[in-house]
Amino acid sequence: MDQITERAHEAIHAHADHDDGWARGVSVLVSCLAAVLALAQTGEKASQNEYLTEHIAVSDDWALYQAKNQRSVIRTAEADVLASLPNAADPAVQTRIKSAQDTAALMRDDPARGDGMKQMAEKAKAREAHRDGLAERYHHYEFAVGALELAIVIASVSVVTRSRWMSVGGGIVGVAASLGALAIALDLL
Repeated sequence: MDQITERAHEAIHAHADHDDGWARGVSVLVSCLAAVLALAQTGEKASQNEYLTEHIAVSDDWALYQAKNQRSVIRTAEADVLASLPNAADPAVQTRIKSAQDTAALMRDDPARGDGMKQMAEKAKAREAHRDGLAERYHHYEFAVGALELAIVIASVSVVTRSRWMSVGGGIVGVAASLGALAIALDLL
């Protein structure tokens, strides 16, 4: 047993003075990639939250559009029913018919207040386009995060396998993913 302990101590002392600059460099690379990964994941989560917020707003816009549409249909039906009554020529009935028709028309198009169905549809379509851009941004971040994770794995494995080519490959993938994440953050992509 003493012989095994002695050999273990010799091995420890032999490697304690060993300076492996390459492994230390890979460790620094992995640390830097992990830091960039953390930042990219923060951007990814923020993009996801922005997308979900905008998606809810689009849903709300279309729900309001549908509500206006239903009220417009009801008011149009009201005017039609009133017009079909035997006393439709009565001035009071005519006033109600005109009011229902005017209200239905304003529900469909109200440029003065900007809340007719026509204006709401335009607003919802613009929000949909913005929401779709946010979804695309989120997916770009997903690719950058995945590439950074892959780069960290490759660089880590290079230390175990003692393969300098793997560390270079991990570094290249990591730098490319980092630049991609930066381009996404700056809205260049």
